Amino acid sequence: MLIVLLAFYIGRVLWRMRHIAAPPERTAQQASAPAPAAALSAMAEETAQPVRVEALNLVAGVASGPELAHMEREISLLREEVDILRSELAALRNDMQHDLAQVRVAQNVSPLYGDAMQMAVAGHSAEMIAERCGIARAEAELVVALTQSQAAAQHMQRGDEYGG
Repeated sequence: MLIVLLAFYIGRVLWRMRHIAAPPERTAQQASAPAPAAALSAMAEETAQPVRVEALNLVAGVASGPELAHMEREISLLREEVDILRSELAALRNDMQHDLAQVRVAQNVSPLYGDAMQMAVAGHSAEMIAERCGIARAEAELVVALTQSQAAAQHMQRGDEYGG
């Protein structure tokens, strides 16, 4: 019984593959319709994306008006999704850089002042750092000054790396 089901399944898959591989036949109306290659090349020029002539000819030979409109909508949706993913990636990159900066600060400091450095990186005042960490206010001010100078040095270094 299992062998019969397996044979039936394989036959069905082969049948579906044969129909997928065969190009749809064009009707006389579709054959006389103007090729949408010009519309596709105009769309490619608008988006400044290179489009290969072979791809245009392939779409022109296969897609009809409604199919082409559907493909254009799908391309538009995919581009919007790519833009969203790019913005999410940029946000994640910024979060990662902030976390990395906090880790670097914690590595460069004595364990006694580790919490104070993390609070200073987070933007807390020297008074609050002194109160919460149990250190003198002068020490907290030094910690804040140190983190500010490290942040400025990192900012300058990034500006040099990117030519700005």
